[in-house]
Amino acid sequence: MLSENNSILVLIALLVPLSSSLSLSQITTLIASFLKLTMAVGEVFLAAFLQVLFDRLASREFLKFARQKGIGGKLEKWSETLSAIRAVLYDAEEKQLISMSVKEWLDDLKDLAYDVEDILDRFSTDMLRFKAKEQNLAGTSKVRGLFLKVKCNFNMNSEMEKISERLQEISQRKNMLGLNNSGAGSSAASQRRTSSCLLDGPVVGRYEDKRKIVALLSRDEPSTVNFHVVAIVGMPGVGKTTLAKSVFKDNNIALEQFDLKVWVSVSDDFDLVRVTKAILESVTSVYCDFKEFNKVQDNLSKELASKKFLIVLDDVWNTCDHDQWTTLQSPFHVGAPGSKIIVTTRDEKVARMTRPIEIHCLKYMSDDDCWEVFQQHAFMNVNSGRPQGFEFFRESIVIKCGGLPLAARTLGGLLGCEDIDEWKKILNNRLWSLSNKSHIHQVLKLSYHYLPSYLKRCFAYCSILPNDYEFGEKQLTLLWMAEGLLQQQEEHETLEDLGGHYFGQLLSRSLFQKSSRNSSLYVMHHLVGDLARWAAGEICLRLEDKDGRCSRKTRHSSYIPGQYDGVNKFEAFSEARRLRTFLPLSEDFCNHVTCKVTLDLLPRLEYLRVLSLNGYQITELPNSIGNLKHLRYLDVSHTLIMRLPESTSTLCNLQTLILESCSRLKTLPTKMRYLSNLRHLNNLNVPSLEGMPPQLSQLSNLQTLPNFVVGKGSDSRVREIGPLSLLRGTLCLSRLENVNDVEDARRSDLICKEGIDALQLEWNDKGENESIVLDMLKPHKKMKEVIIKGYGGLQFSAWIGDPLFSYVMHVRLENCNNCRFLPPLGRLPSLQILCIRNMSGVEKVGLEFCGEGSLSFPLLETLVFEDMQNWNEWFPCQGYQGLEVFPSLKILSVKRCPKLKGELPHKLDLLTKLEIHECNELVVSIANYKQLCELNVRDCKGVVYKSIFQC
Repeated sequence: MLSENNSILVLIALLVPLSSSLSLSQITTLIASFLKLTMAVGEVFLAAFLQVLFDRLASREFLKFARQKGIGGKLEKWSETLSAIRAVLYDAEEKQLISMSVKEWLDDLKDLAYDVEDILDRFSTDMLRFKAKEQNLAGTSKVRGLFLKVKCNFNMNSEMEKISERLQEISQRKNMLGLNNSGAGSSAASQRRTSSCLLDGPVVGRYEDKRKIVALLSRDEPSTVNFHVVAIVGMPGVGKTTLAKSVFKDNNIALEQFDLKVWVSVSDDFDLVRVTKAILESVTSVYCDFKEFNKVQDNLSKELASKKFLIVLDDVWNTCDHDQWTTLQSPFHVGAPGSKIIVTTRDEKVARMTRPIEIHCLKYMSDDDCWEVFQQHAFMNVNSGRPQGFEFFRESIVIKCGGLPLAARTLGGLLGCEDIDEWKKILNNRLWSLSNKSHIHQVLKLSYHYLPSYLKRCFAYCSILPNDYEFGEKQLTLLWMAEGLLQQQEEHETLEDLGGHYFGQLLSRSLFQKSSRNSSLYVMHHLVGDLARWAAGEICLRLEDKDGRCSRKTRHSSYIPGQYDGVNKFEAFSEARRLRTFLPLSEDFCNHVTCKVTLDLLPRLEYLRVLSLNGYQITELPNSIGNLKHLRYLDVSHTLIMRLPESTSTLCNLQTLILESCSRLKTLPTKMRYLSNLRHLNNLNVPSLEGMPPQLSQLSNLQTLPNFVVGKGSDSRVREIGPLSLLRGTLCLSRLENVNDVEDARRSDLICKEGIDALQLEWNDKGENESIVLDMLKPHKKMKEVIIKGYGGLQFSAWIGDPLFSYVMHVRLENCNNCRFLPPLGRLPSLQILCIRNMSGVEKVGLEFCGEGSLSFPLLETLVFEDMQNWNEWFPCQGYQGLEVFPSLKILSVKRCPKLKGELPHKLDLLTKLEIHECNELVVSIANYKQLCELNVRDCKGVVYKSIFQC
């Protein structure tokens, strides 16, 4: 992010080339007018950028440069035009909901704001590059020299002349549209913080519907077919997906009869191969990379054979024809009798095509139920209470919901973010009567209209996401950040935290909702996606849309990559020369793209801020990547590249670099230290990486670095992470055998990096002074996860098992073959998961493992021992007077421990799952495991004594 001084220089560079005189008051008026304009139209990235400049206008350096050359009457005219436009913006914001002409006028105004910001960014980028080359540049005379250099790079007179002409044209259209002067909207500018907590309680108003669906799924059908279909039909927003999700996740014993349960979102573009692959991947939990569809179906048939399954196909549209349906269901016939499929659709013809045993038509909700749904989402923040007098609005609210739970949820999210005094204004807004759309469309458009200005453009940006696309909070936050959509107001709040707050607000307003398939991901309802596309206009484009053609105004674009993407696919980008976003979105990592994209197309898109080639089987990036000087976000994960070109180091604006699962990547650019704005370097699962680039410690803004690979030379020492005080999340220090100086380990300063909550220490070979190195790598005491792999010392450091590490919940020890004894992990008060694997030096596990005290492993729920080839005795199994061990243990797994004799611990009152594999000497009695419900014993010769209860 630019410093204040750099920001001032940017403004000066913009003003200097224009010629005539300008007073400080004129400068102040100009910047203030433009600042208000950009805030009003929601272009908060420019407003935030100019705010710092406006606050610093009175500095001597600024006045000195501003008076060198004047700006004259042209800028005074600018100021007048901007003020006149600003006066009608609130009226335009309302009228755009019902007038296409006004909507087009606002879109043109936004386009102009984009172009101005492009100019500013070109200057700031050149200055950053200059600063990287001349880091010791200082003093007024040298700064003047810098601006002379910047001035020569662009013909600013020509650029500003074009902007002046466009401003005049927009002003004339304003008069023709009859837009009126109006005050700014009150709630639209509100930045009231809201709760992002969502209720996961019972589904309101659908008890009878759910009971009927469950009964249909449990019913045995007299038929020769092994599976049957239940169809749920209803209009958009009535709650089809919510009902199916409630049934799918119900713990009712009637649904426990199924061996497999699968959820797949189908969406409007029915893709037979994608849907079949999605079912297979859900069943196996393994990515499907089969190219031939026959292989996909064959493997699905094998997985479903003789198993009773429940498959939900959510949101099937009329793009699915009879032949496709017949092909899709082919593997289902091998399942066990009683298997069921739930299909949700808005089209009754689609439902009939599936030949269901019953079509369940979901009706509108009652007024009482709509009111309850509204309250759930309006008052999610339980600490704030319910405002006095809110019941007065009940009748108006339920009428506007029209029996649709999506409308009730969205309206609740809208009003819940406002004071009670604003409710009447919103519910009486003239847009309710002016719009001839349905209730749900009215609610959604009002919800957008009353979004705070800093959220509007973030929401509109989401229009590039495909229907039913599952996205994560961090993924979207990094994209927003790269596009300049986060309006930072408090210095102590990071952009990432601010993005998380924005995300939470959109979630609390029900514009985002949790995915039915993965609770850590999110989706947008189709109707909400339609709203986002309406709000974005021509600015955002999905290539798959029916009118998927770029225009000059298009700035952000996404598409779903195919198995091979040729030149024709990207012809649409020929008009979008100022494109900022090139974003393929797919879960398939085996796609191919023509080399003309990387060699010809991308170099022409010089304004790109976001570039992803994720999943394409490319082997290299061209050197021209360094010419994309506006780039903030570069994703080349899951590609076959072996190196990044050195020119990558010139991308001085780069914030996020994603290299995850680049299996062949060996080296990083040697001058990466010049990427001064880099915040996230994701090199997770890059096994061939040989080391880190020199002087990585200069990347002072770096927050994400999942793997620091210690190199063999002096350029890639572990001490380089010492100054990286902002690191957070997961950190792996790998190839620690290359640490030759224990002082390097001490200077890594892990004990001060409290943002890191998961630490992995990994040796691939024998190193020097391993035990001292491990001592020096002691982390801070708030660590939550510790993994140690390949450690060659004779014993573990004292800090491992120290009860002062009271936040540690997960510990894993692997391949530490020289250690004869396990550390006292029983003393960790919060430990919940413990995995110990391949510790061939351990023969006995006793009191040293439990630690001191009367209670050992108080919260441990999962304990795993695997590949302990010489382990023969487990003393805690015999019991010790006054010692309580594993009071919370639920899962115990002992695998491939061939010499282990005796019995397992007797008193495991909460144990629900027990796994024993290849333990030939072990004798197990489970008579006292009263809660045991899953027993898995393989390749064991020992006797297993069962109790009278059935497992």
